[in-house]
Amino acid sequence: MLTVGLTGGIGAGKSEVSRLLVERGAVLIDADRIAREVVEPGTPGLAAVVEAFGEEILAEDGSLDRPRLGALVFNDPDKLATLNSIVHPLVGARSSELEEAAPEDAVVVHDVPLLTENGLARLYDVVIVVDAGTGTQLDRLVRLRGMSEEDARARMAAQATREQRRAVADIVIDNDVPLDALERRVKEVWADLVRRARELRPE
Repeated sequence: MLTVGLTGGIGAGKSEVSRLLVERGAVLIDADRIAREVVEPGTPGLAAVVEAFGEEILAEDGSLDRPRLGALVFNDPDKLATLNSIVHPLVGARSSELEEAAPEDAVVVHDVPLLTENGLARLYDVVIVVDAGTGTQLDRLVRLRGMSEEDARARMAAQATREQRRAVADIVIDNDVPLDALERRVKEVWADLVRRARELRPE
């Protein structure tokens, strides 16, 4: 099994790359999706978040009010650290379960937005960074996700720099390109990953 950490700045196009890798046969473990699952209604994760932040972070239906919680922790490092101390171990445990369930010869891609920020590169055989210029990121966030430019810039500034991400990368995928060029690059990367996975197999 080859474990791959896939990361990139907000708006860099990491989701598109993960989709293309899955099309070619990768097993995807999506940290963001798992982070939502572990705080669904009725989970110990949600109970722990409510205990830490109070019932005002719940929506009327009893689910987590993500925008409200986000506003609470975004500019408060202590509260963010508290939230991370609850959610990160749960995400890690669930990710490990999913990895163990994958076939022995699989290429397992962990989609981890904050891989660089949380110092997680050492956990993977290969780290892939999806990179795009600041202008490209900003355009995608404003045009495709409907963010205000101010909000988009704040989100980008809260993440690692492009240089920090590239410093932990084994493979960089440039996504300042048209989709057909991205598809060709992902095809090359997939061939490389398959070769690396084959080399890890016992004789």
